[in-house]
Amino acid sequence: MLQMYVAIWRVTWKRQIILIVLSVAIAALAAIPLQYQKNIVNALSDRGAMHADLVQMCAEMFALVLLSLILKWVLGYRAGTLGEDTIRFLRSRIYQGSVSRATEGETGLGEGTLATMISAEAEELGKFVGGAFSDPVVQIGTLFSVVTFIAASQPGLGMIAMCIILPQVILVLLTQTQVNRLVAERVHILRGATDKVLESEFQAVQQSILDDFDRIFETRRKMFIWKLSTKFVVSALSGGGTVAVLLLGGWYVIDGRTDVGTVVAATAGLARLQGPTSFLIAFYRQVSATRVKFELLREMAAPRPGPA
Repeated sequence: MLQMYVAIWRVTWKRQIILIVLSVAIAALAAIPLQYQKNIVNALSDRGAMHADLVQMCAEMFALVLLSLILKWVLGYRAGTLGEDTIRFLRSRIYQGSVSRATEGETGLGEGTLATMISAEAEELGKFVGGAFSDPVVQIGTLFSVVTFIAASQPGLGMIAMCIILPQVILVLLTQTQVNRLVAERVHILRGATDKVLESEFQAVQQSILDDFDRIFETRRKMFIWKLSTKFVVSALSGGGTVAVLLLGGWYVIDGRTDVGTVVAATAGLARLQGPTSFLIAFYRQVSATRVKFELLREMAAPRPGPA
């Protein structure tokens, strides 16, 4: 995985720095609306808010929301164009590498393998490059910002938030190895099946190709089992965490140890944590699967040494 990130950084580092700066700015704004929400609820609960105060707080909150959305738009556009530029670069390198091998009289790639690499595999890897650094920075920064806000408002609720996130991370780390193995197996089978379709007599290899399609289906079915089972446990942890925050927060309110605004903001913050947590889990899966495909593509995309 480190080699893949080093390669991405070497080729795109200037544009990645801009994306990282935008990501940090977005993450820094993540918890501010929760503070406004807490202040508004407490002011209304204490009946100490004037109409002008309410309008001002809501206007400031909406302005920050708009600023965050604008930054996300710019980030999405720049990441998307970087991904498309990388796809074009990879396709050129793979095709030129294949032509170079054929020119030098070496055994070339099968037509099906080359077509699969240029169409599907290069596109998947290229799309990943656009958000390789910025996506985790945004989501990890958001998690840090929101968890810090909750913990600062009420340490007990912050501890619950951490207890929800950590088991999810551990679970995904333990199950992803099996998914990676299945991803590599599926890529190899698909390349071989495509070669047979393009290079052989249809009647002679018909059953073999159908068998390969069955193997691809079976591989995907096993991936679904691992992914959906992990998602079930993660969702159960998330639901239990929300109930725990409401129980502990309500208990503190009854005992006079915190205010209603803190519980409301913590509950909203916990809901906001689910988005980044789910994204990071999906992103880690994507990184792992992309690393497998990167290793498979690297040899073909590497420049060929010229004749001595």
